[in-house]
Amino acid sequence: MTFSLGQLALLVLGYLAALFLTAYAVERDWIPRRWVRHPIVYVLSLGVYASAWAFYGSVGLANQYGYGFLAYYLGISGAFVLTPVLLSPILQITRTYQLSSLADLLAFRYRSRWAGILVSLFMLAVVIPMLTLQITAIADTLYLLNREWPVGNLAFAYVLVMIIFAILFGARHVSPREKHEGLVFAIAFESLLKLAAILILGGVVLFGIFPEVGGLEKWLQENQAVLAEQQVRLQDGPWRTLLMVFFAAAVAMPHMFHMAFTENTNPGALRHASWGVPLFMLVMSFSVPPILWAGYYLNVETDPSYFALGIGLATESPFLTLLIFIGGLAAASGIIIVTTLSTAAMFLNHLVLPVYKPAPRYDFYRWLLWMRRSLIAVILFLAYGFYLLVGADLDLSQLGILGFVACSQFLPGVLGLLYWPKSNRKGFIAGVVTGTFTWIYALLLPFCELALGWNVPFWLPATDESNWHLAAISAISVNFTLFVIISFATRQNAAEAAAADACSIDTVSRPSRQPLVANNTNEIINALTRPLGRYVAEREVYQALEDLELPSYEDRPYALRRLRGRLEANLSGLMGPTVAHDLVSRYLPFRDDVELTEDIYQIEQRLEGFHSRLGGLASELDSLRRYHRQTLERLPMGVCSLAADGEIMMWNQAMSDLTNTAASDVTGSHISRLASPWGPLLQEFLVSKAMHKYKHRVEHRGRPHWFSLHKALIEGSNGQPGGTVILMEDQTETQLLEEELIHNERLASIGRLAAGVAHEIGNPITGIDCLAQSMRYETDNPELLQMADQIQEQTKRVTRIVQSLMNFSHAGHHSTEHELVDVSYCVDEAMQLLRLSKRSQDITFVNDCPPALATLGDAQRLVQVFVNLLGNARDASEPGSSVWVQGEADEEQIHVMVLDEGHGIPAETLDRIFEPFFTTKDVGKGTGLGLSLVYSIIEEHYGHITIDSPLANGRGTCVKVSLPRAEQTEVTEPH
Repeated sequence: MTFSLGQLALLVLGYLAALFLTAYAVERDWIPRRWVRHPIVYVLSLGVYASAWAFYGSVGLANQYGYGFLAYYLGISGAFVLTPVLLSPILQITRTYQLSSLADLLAFRYRSRWAGILVSLFMLAVVIPMLTLQITAIADTLYLLNREWPVGNLAFAYVLVMIIFAILFGARHVSPREKHEGLVFAIAFESLLKLAAILILGGVVLFGIFPEVGGLEKWLQENQAVLAEQQVRLQDGPWRTLLMVFFAAAVAMPHMFHMAFTENTNPGALRHASWGVPLFMLVMSFSVPPILWAGYYLNVETDPSYFALGIGLATESPFLTLLIFIGGLAAASGIIIVTTLSTAAMFLNHLVLPVYKPAPRYDFYRWLLWMRRSLIAVILFLAYGFYLLVGADLDLSQLGILGFVACSQFLPGVLGLLYWPKSNRKGFIAGVVTGTFTWIYALLLPFCELALGWNVPFWLPATDESNWHLAAISAISVNFTLFVIISFATRQNAAEAAAADACSIDTVSRPSRQPLVANNTNEIINALTRPLGRYVAEREVYQALEDLELPSYEDRPYALRRLRGRLEANLSGLMGPTVAHDLVSRYLPFRDDVELTEDIYQIEQRLEGFHSRLGGLASELDSLRRYHRQTLERLPMGVCSLAADGEIMMWNQAMSDLTNTAASDVTGSHISRLASPWGPLLQEFLVSKAMHKYKHRVEHRGRPHWFSLHKALIEGSNGQPGGTVILMEDQTETQLLEEELIHNERLASIGRLAAGVAHEIGNPITGIDCLAQSMRYETDNPELLQMADQIQEQTKRVTRIVQSLMNFSHAGHHSTEHELVDVSYCVDEAMQLLRLSKRSQDITFVNDCPPALATLGDAQRLVQVFVNLLGNARDASEPGSSVWVQGEADEEQIHVMVLDEGHGIPAETLDRIFEPFFTTKDVGKGTGLGLSLVYSIIEEHYGHITIDSPLANGRGTCVKVSLPRAEQTEVTEPH
């Protein structure tokens, strides 16, 4: 049974086109986002690990090592079971610092350009055999289905098709740091497809190949000896080495790193992968032994690696044959696309950009895009060249062993990155170089010699499929030994130590609080314009500001430090950590003229993210730190912690409430940048010698407030002052209460004085008045009569003053009758009384109070209140003007406003307006007791009075009287 080349080409192109349309549908939002970002999609995308070697070659492994083939599945499963201590920390580091490849990660950790270059170069030892394996598998299966074209031509055609589709999947847009959600969804779809294909084949084998129920068991018993002869016993085989190299693949294989970390949009999905990936691998491994046994049973003529396709050909089932071919195509195509994308980005960051960067005037993003496309083609053509040279003569198992053993050379560096902060670049570089050359000498060259029959002029070890594991163990042992010895023998530099702190899961970094040379975001853009160009610099800075949720203009030192770190992380994703670090260090340097101190605020932020990893005493200490932090945050007193240079390190919630300034807006800024009045207030107190300042008056929102300030010095690590803590306590209510008590006491004392004075003056005045009346009856002299009239007029004036004094002295002691009073009627009565005076003839009184306003009290005393208020309004008004009285009510109170168009009350006198004997009228025209009496009567009625003056254009006054509201059922009118 064969298929035409046209049919196979249509099948290959149709499948890849369908796969691309799946990814395109995701990009166009034709598929619901909740499906695309579901954790199961991420778990299935990690099935990219199951390449053509898993689909085809695992049967060859089973043929060679028996149940040792399970190491292929168990090794990767073990890595995902250890997600909390292995994969999650790497994911956190890559997300924080925008590291998109293993070379980025190792170059960032060991702060070495050479580390990134060597990892990228040696990654060819991993990528080329793995890509060659996929090309070989597809070319061989195409040849099995159609033997018209040479297998080399089929391989070349497949490489060309994959170059096109790899570019379409991952290098189609200019966006430099895009997440390929369409690619992830398409790879997840591929994983489902190949899983379904191999399970269907396993079902066909179990229920359709062997003749009857129990036929498989009977055949195995009859052929047990034959099968045992062809397989290496588990305890004698290299299963331990297989477990190690497949374990390393979870973090060292470029396609696994890319899918697990770079394309991860939901960190929580990794928890699902810790059990989902082992389950996927377990299910996929179920069909491998039955396929192997069915191949022997049917005497399939193909290599055991291709028994799956051979079974379809042997059964002459077109559907089963094409299903298996599509499953193998899915397995090979997925890993080729992801591997070329990730490796192209790695080569761009570490092999191209360190050597050549376009001029700032060039369209940098488009240059990156075309360079990435070119590298994809170069990588696949290199794989095809290796296929022509050696790969076609190596079986799938040999190609897979070459790739996986090569990737294990990066495992010591990754483990040192996480668990050994003292490891350094010299140890890593020495280990990986020696290990890789050992791999070349002890494994690659012997395999090539066996495949091609070379007669090399120098001695090579006799490595073959029976002892390759010894060469693998030798390479990794040499690597690990040199890594440890040289790291112990040499020391890290400062940059490497800082990177070690940032990567290690056992320590928390202690960032320094050091200002930048650039003072604001505009200066940062100008600095980056020189290497990147204006467009790229602005785009990167604004992107970093958006990532940090900062405004477009920032000048706070702490915010600028965060912006610098985020820029370096974003540029790492764009051009690699080495180039990004060099660029940022050169063009955005720190100032070196200040003393370095630790950034406590940033340390606490990192401790919050580190909290879940702590245990034992460290966890207890961190809980104590969190408790003290919450105590300060919830303290009902403002707390502001300042560094020695005045940078704000802490601003608690009470401080935010007092100043109406959020902590996020001021933390990290200098105290001098605070808005008035807080900046001048705190800075003046900070530089003063006083440690306490009590009841300092501050005008805020048009009202006076009083604050008490206290400060204490913080001792630094070297015994010098390390900063200052300022406490701010709101004393406004206390101050107002004290003023009210003083005012009441003053009124009481004046009342007592007034009563005594009125009593002592009353008798003499009565006598004088009697004498004046006697003069009127005893003389007819006009001059004496005029004098008697003047004496009586003055005695009446004195009597009125005495009566006012008596009324004031009884204020607060009067028993106000609690009767319903119509306030509108009281206002009318007051207006009628005032209209009797000649001074009121030129003033118009208008009563706009609604008749429904009622309160409980004494109607006669309320008339006295409005007579005083209306009289004051009249005296302040110009002839021909008006005085209005307006009223309104709410659920609890009635409000009566007396408004005039007079000259208003000066602001400096408002605070004293209700004090006895204080008046703004001319001498002889007022006693200063009227408003004091009004104030007392209103308080007796459980109300309050306020004055707003001037109203507009420096003129007019509004006196507002508020009284408890009562239902108007029966009112009392004044008698």
